[in-house]
Amino acid sequence: MICAFGLVAGLAAVAFHLTIHFIFEQTFVRFQEMAHEAGSSIPFLIGSFITIMGTSAVVGWLLNSYCTEAKGSGIPQLKLAFWKDFGFIPWRVVWVKFVAGALSVGGGCSLGREGPSVHIAGGLASNLAGALGEAKQSRRDASAAGAAAGLAAAFNTPLAAVTFVLEEIVGDLNSRFLGSVLLASVIGALVVHGILGEEQALTIGSVADLHWRVYLLIPVVSGVAALVGVLFQKWTLKLRRRRKTFQRVPTWARPAIGGFMTWALGCAVFVYTGRLGVFGLGYLDLTEGLNDPANLGWKIAGVLLVAKFTATYVCYGFGGCGGIFSPTLFLGGMTGVFLSGLCGEFLPLGQADQVMLAVVGMSACLGAVVRAPVTCILIVFELTHEFALVPALMLGTLVSQAIARRMLDENFYEAILKQDGHKLEHLIPPRDLRSWRQLPVSSIATFEPIVLRSLENEDVSHVLEAYPYHYFPVVREGKLEGVLSRQKAQTAIREGSEPILQPAVACQPSESIGDLQYKLIESPTGVVMLWDKPGGNVIGIVTLHDLLRREVAASENSA
Repeated sequence: MICAFGLVAGLAAVAFHLTIHFIFEQTFVRFQEMAHEAGSSIPFLIGSFITIMGTSAVVGWLLNSYCTEAKGSGIPQLKLAFWKDFGFIPWRVVWVKFVAGALSVGGGCSLGREGPSVHIAGGLASNLAGALGEAKQSRRDASAAGAAAGLAAAFNTPLAAVTFVLEEIVGDLNSRFLGSVLLASVIGALVVHGILGEEQALTIGSVADLHWRVYLLIPVVSGVAALVGVLFQKWTLKLRRRRKTFQRVPTWARPAIGGFMTWALGCAVFVYTGRLGVFGLGYLDLTEGLNDPANLGWKIAGVLLVAKFTATYVCYGFGGCGGIFSPTLFLGGMTGVFLSGLCGEFLPLGQADQVMLAVVGMSACLGAVVRAPVTCILIVFELTHEFALVPALMLGTLVSQAIARRMLDENFYEAILKQDGHKLEHLIPPRDLRSWRQLPVSSIATFEPIVLRSLENEDVSHVLEAYPYHYFPVVREGKLEGVLSRQKAQTAIREGSEPILQPAVACQPSESIGDLQYKLIESPTGVVMLWDKPGGNVIGIVTLHDLLRREVAASENSA
């Protein structure tokens, strides 16, 4: 089945790539040609405005009115589904992600295709597993394998795809998923080779003729590129948090704000330089910077850096559909081109030296944001097949990781999940069952439970309509009286009688999960309340389902 997952996921990623390319070629590239033929920027300005605003409006409607789960880059969402839902991803998320991602990136928004490719491929493999008879609780293999095949097809880098899925999604390079992830990644790479040939996502110039002085600049470039990545993460998360308070702007219209700002910045850069790097992936300008930095020019690289940075953080922050892999590679590469050109005004640097610094900047910026150092080294190495890059990449990664870990508490994807209210310690289990049983109950509990303080039928009915839960603690006069089930509450409302409570079992958050197991057995409802002290306030709730879901995950993780 792993072969089938890799094949389907690889085909999906290639189809996603071709769709984005087709949309961008038929819009922005054609508008650029029309502007050159007319000798005026007007055709480009009008055509690009209609395209980016139209696609942003459609994307906003899809994401906010039809499928909110398809928002964002896709990698945090896949990680959440992998651990919380055992790898199950609904079909609706897959096709909405495909359509919205293709329209968003192909329509000019400054976002990447790699994150959506991973989400689409992992989700499609999860659905294929379901079609082949796998239960919802057994799809982690499928989603991890699909994600690896999707990233391998997106970048044409199978080794980096394996390490990224194990580093970021699974969180363990020695995981039992290694075999399936490796096989699927190879198949994904074969699919892209068979359809697109030997084409790489990026091509990089030769670094065979390096001077020793370039190694003195590597820590400087990697440090600045890492700071760019850190600033990008902080600004994007801040805007994303503030966006949720924009009550006057409809949710469906918010991506269009990012689209409009990208259009304004992109058009300014186009009029000034004739380049399209601010729109979409920006790989054409990035490739030129990685092959012939002098021809691109360090001043233009600086302009592209500032404009792309702003465009990307507003597109993502305002709720667009796309990833941050491509943009951070672009930002890091332009940082390297800018600094190498600036330093070249004072130091003799050859083309190979400038290419090296651009590559180091690219890897350092991506590494600072995603915190997957092995992946960042392997991506660049697989793209170039230049072994001479490896020592420089390792040095740059050390500097980048040191800065990022000092200035940020978690990587971009973990910060997204945390901002959305997901506690990673609740999602990702320890690697052995003994450690699992010793964890405190608070690590799996749901806090701020919905508490009933009145058993009047009207009050109970209101709570049942407002919340979908099956059990509610009943606290009256500061005392935990029992637990009311939805079924018994509905029966009491129907008969006009007072609801029948079931005995409540409670514990403190500091008690171990091993102790919790016995209390769940004693509980007639399969629910245990958490109170701050015996006989005190109810502060949380743990269900048997919470325990079983996390225990199965812990068992799989320790296998």
